[in-house]
Amino acid sequence: MALTTMWLRLLVAVSFFSAVLAAPTVDAGYAYSPADVKSGKALSSLTQKAYSNAMGRLEKQAKGSACTAKNLRVRKEWRTLAPKEKQSFIEAVKCVRSKPSLYPPGAVPGSKSLYDDFIAVHLNQTLFIHLTGTFLTWHRYYIHHYESRLNACGYSGPLPYWEWGLDTSDVSRSPIFDGSPLSLGGNGQFIPHLGLQMPQPIPPTIISIPPGTGSGCVTTGPFNNLTMRLGPVAMPNYGNTNATGVADPLGDNLRCLKRDLNTAVLAKYSSFANSTSLILESQDVEQFQAIMQGDPRYVTGELGVHGGGHFTIGGDPGSDPFISPGDPAFWLHHGQVDRLYWIWQQLDWERRQGVFGTSTFLSFPPTTNVTVEDSIDLGVLTTPAKIKNLMSTTGGTPLCYVYQ
Repeated sequence: MALTTMWLRLLVAVSFFSAVLAAPTVDAGYAYSPADVKSGKALSSLTQKAYSNAMGRLEKQAKGSACTAKNLRVRKEWRTLAPKEKQSFIEAVKCVRSKPSLYPPGAVPGSKSLYDDFIAVHLNQTLFIHLTGTFLTWHRYYIHHYESRLNACGYSGPLPYWEWGLDTSDVSRSPIFDGSPLSLGGNGQFIPHLGLQMPQPIPPTIISIPPGTGSGCVTTGPFNNLTMRLGPVAMPNYGNTNATGVADPLGDNLRCLKRDLNTAVLAKYSSFANSTSLILESQDVEQFQAIMQGDPRYVTGELGVHGGGHFTIGGDPGSDPFISPGDPAFWLHHGQVDRLYWIWQQLDWERRQGVFGTSTFLSFPPTTNVTVEDSIDLGVLTTPAKIKNLMSTTGGTPLCYVYQ
């Protein structure tokens, strides 16, 4: 099919291009012991500093700003929410899934709900929002709008996030994935399988991902009967380097939600140490987004914290980059992605307001550089927003939140 063929051709074509990052330099203003980095104390300290800086700027904003201390939202980690808040969030997700699609009849046959619309928008734009100059701000606006839809469905809080570092001992015991009534569903049923072999074109190499502990349908927790319709487009196959896609990924391809939770992937790519070094060693947005995504033009054999989180969830749709928002945990994962971006920005605010890169996946085919005057367009979901208005999460047009 067309999208899968394009995806595979890109992996081949990009092997002709490469770039080199400057040697990483740890920010001299923040010195932490290896023990504090490993335990998460360093990341907690950086979060507190980022929060202090953000609140200081908020106090200095002009009167009449759309974002004030009174309407500011504070995004928190899932396990810090009260039971009633978790239940409200879960019910709101189900509510979004019950709302009718915004697409004209027949435009996206597999989109049967508003939730499916979110997946369809991501599917259609995947090659323009990953390994591009829009990756960070596109997903920032995307999860913000999802939060607004949850709020319209009765959930009054901000979008929570998933702190990956808390679950590197055993992700299946995480309160997000333990299958309890207040989780986002459990692991997939265990079906013996091989691991994934992920081809990386620069230089030609393979990232081997060991088998997870599931791979079958999710049968526990509040989303045990969740179904997928859109895709797959580029679903990695177990045991080989191929990917699977259907003839019509926008069609109604009904199947269950599958997961293949993988603690080894989380511990290797998305630990406290990974997140902390990303923040402290990235001197500009080019370096930050490249390391975060495991961009093969810059780093070899890496998934980055972003890919690490996705392949920790795994399964269908979690391991397919086109349709991964179909898993309810996607939103908390990208909440953490945005949180790290937010922390990094706050630590050197004036110098971290730009973008880098073109508007196409790995810049293939070559396109012009993205600028902050360009807009992020979420299709049928909402109106476009200029990138410059998405740089500050307290700018008020449309964002007004911080992280703790």
